[in-house]
Amino acid sequence: MLNNAVERRGFPEINVPGKDEPADLYIPSNYVQHTLESVKPLPPIKWTLKTWYKEINWISFALLTLTPIIGVVGICTVPLQRPIAFFAVGYYFFTGLGITAGYHRLWAHRAYNAGTFLQYFFAIAGAGAAEGSIRWWCRGHRAHHRYTDTELDPYNAHRGFFYSHIGWMLIKPRRKPGVADVSDLSRAPVVRWQHKHYLFLMLFMTFIFPTIVGKLLWNDALGGYFYAGVVRLVFVHHSTFCVNSLAHWLGETPFDDKHTPRDHVITALCTIGEGYHNFHHQFPMDYRNAIKWYQYDPTKWFIWGCHKLGFASHLKVFPDNEVRKGQLTMQLKRLRETQQKLAWPTDSNDLPVISWESFQKQSETRPLILISGFIHDVSTFLDEHPGGRHLLVRFIGKEATTAFFGGVYDHSNAAHNLLAMKRVGVLSGGHPHVYDDKMIPPAQRLKIARYTELSSFSSSEDACSEHSL
Repeated sequence: MLNNAVERRGFPEINVPGKDEPADLYIPSNYVQHTLESVKPLPPIKWTLKTWYKEINWISFALLTLTPIIGVVGICTVPLQRPIAFFAVGYYFFTGLGITAGYHRLWAHRAYNAGTFLQYFFAIAGAGAAEGSIRWWCRGHRAHHRYTDTELDPYNAHRGFFYSHIGWMLIKPRRKPGVADVSDLSRAPVVRWQHKHYLFLMLFMTFIFPTIVGKLLWNDALGGYFYAGVVRLVFVHHSTFCVNSLAHWLGETPFDDKHTPRDHVITALCTIGEGYHNFHHQFPMDYRNAIKWYQYDPTKWFIWGCHKLGFASHLKVFPDNEVRKGQLTMQLKRLRETQQKLAWPTDSNDLPVISWESFQKQSETRPLILISGFIHDVSTFLDEHPGGRHLLVRFIGKEATTAFFGGVYDHSNAAHNLLAMKRVGVLSGGHPHVYDDKMIPPAQRLKIARYTELSSFSSSEDACSEHSL
């Protein structure tokens, strides 16, 4: 069966997958371009008196705006008992782990396997975070990873911090998220069970359960409702929302800077360990977010603990060799950026090639010295030379390689680097005292080169024409 609605400027028609087939089975290889060019977005939002209410996603809007208001009312009217405070914090981590360890790392990324008990644990805990069913949440998150920072990303960071944090849920999106397959989740019994009963589970675990616990254990139903229910929910919401916003704005990119995800300890503290987001987007199937022992990632340790207790298995870890390659790539890129800000000697290919006779003749009018096959103009350094002017003057018009590299004084790397900046020519045919390891100054021996530059290096010794310096 073909979707005849998709016929635009030579793009192929798209087969519609069957009920049990992956949603992305028949998408074309140019799917992103195809969708952006063939599917028109909704018109820009117009906040007029007659139409503004049509642009609001009222269910999400009510949940995300009323809960903070109710929470403030509760804080102002109901005293906070210490047991309720501890219970609210514990319940925050309980429902937060339902999202980070369950929705995110287990179901969205399949970073490990969980037994039936642990799956139900996450399904119930995640419902208490009131962020949608597993299937709905994972469908959006998989689209986010597949189409990061594009118009098909449901919480595209390029649309601004507020939009990626919460705005995308408050207003109706201009585009549908890009296609992402969740057929595996549609077949999972626990996911299907939670999706079917989500509304009841959400209301019970979000508001009713903490109220009952507060009443039964401490005779404080209002405290349980307001602090462990409503206020805790506000914190869980904005904690996990920070993964879409703060984690794409604050921090460094130690593994890849192609997209916006970043690593930062503050984001990790705000998100129960989801703050090492640059690593996560580069290696999304890894059950860890933090790879160093001292980095804050309680979700990782919770999954590891469940593994040790036999509730989880097949914890996926990206090969350390490949992780280190990503780190090295970015380190080299940063070094390259620093390198490009420095002044370097003129390339030998750009220097004139001078005969021995011409070198000696030109040395009669200017202080030229030959070292390692290169002719150097030391006129600006005669009076600055630490060993004295006379040591340079004696080698004007002469070869001084041996003297420079230990015959008179074994000069430092810094001296060699500075000498290279004074090159003004190359001796035709080289010189019998030239050593290959002395021709390149130390600062350039490990110079970072792009792959396109590696094949372009050639020796200037092939040139045979004479020039004036």
